[in-house]
Parts: sequence; structure tokens; C-alpha cells
Amino acid sequence: MPVDPNAIATWANAVTVGRILVAPLMFLVIPDQPGGSWLSIAIWTILCSSDGVDGYLARRHGATRSGAFLDPLADKVLVLGAMFALVNKDIFWVVPVLIIAFREIAISMYRVVAGAHGISMPASKIAKWKTFAQQLSVGFALIPFTAEDATWVWLWLLWISVVLTAVSGIQYVWEAQRQRRRSKGG
Repeated sequence: MPVDPNAIATWANAVTVGRILVAPLMFLVIPDQPGGSWLSIAIWTILCSSDGVDGYLARRHGATRSGAFLDPLADKVLVLGAMFALVNKDIFWVVPVLIIAFREIAISMYRVVAGAHGISMPASKIAKWKTFAQQLSVGFALIPFTAEDATWVWLWLLWISVVLTAVSGIQYVWEAQRQRRRSKGG
């Protein structure tokens, strides 16, 4: 049964809010030194997989405006929170994480402004790949056998995330400008 696009209390939103509420537990179980932990990767895997669950529920029952806001927010809370926790524990270097954080915050603010002017900015395919690469970089930094013995895996994924983050940010700005020109008749 389709839900009202203005609904707030939906199953998809419940999963999304659950992801946000469990996120602080995830940040607490990240180990204090490199080496990963099975508990942290288990929680990370559940949180990342639940993103697909809320997406499935939204597609099945109907997307809502609140879900369109909450789902990307949950992704940002999880990814940036985990990345900054890894920076805090001297596992991730702060520079790529700051680049990712800057883009995430800038595009989120831009989306709010663009939305207020009637410009829609749905997630692009490259942005979905960006989120996946970010999740993988964190995940491989948490898996015990890749956290220290195959650091190149998560380091490469982190830098791939930075590239995809920049490209998708540019893509969003380009598309929003194109829509603005179209709406002005030019």
C-alpha cells in the first residue's frame, strides 16, 4: 500500500532513524589502534546493509519527502562519523576525510537552497558509487586481516572515495545550474 509522500512515520524512515541512533555505538567500538575488530566490522556491515533495506522499503511502499532528507543524512552521519573516529584513532589521514566532509556538507547545504528554489537534486549513480566506496574504505580499515596487513586496500578505497566525492559534487552543481537555466527559459 503506497504511503503519502508527506508521511513521516514509515517503515523506511524507521530503519533510517535506527541507523542514525545506532551510529554512536559503531563509533565507540572502533578499536583504539590499527588492527580492526570483528565487532566493529559486524556493526558496520549491519548499518551499511540496512541502507539497502530502507531503500527497498521506500521503493516498495513509496518514497517520502522526509525519507529523501533522512536517508542521505544517515549515510553522512555513518560515513563521516566512522571516518572521523578512524582519524581520531590515527588510522585514517585527516586530509582525505576533510575533503569528503567538505563536499558532503557543501552539497547538503546546496541541496537545501536548490530545493527551496524548486530544483530537485536526486542522488546520481556516481554519488551512490561514492557512498559505496566510502563504506568499503571504512569496512576494510575495520576488518582484522586487512586493517594492518593490507592497508593498501582501504587506502586506495579512501582515495577513490575522494575522487568520486569530488566528481559527484561537481556533477550536482552542474546539473543544478542546468536546471536553473532551463527554469529561467535560457
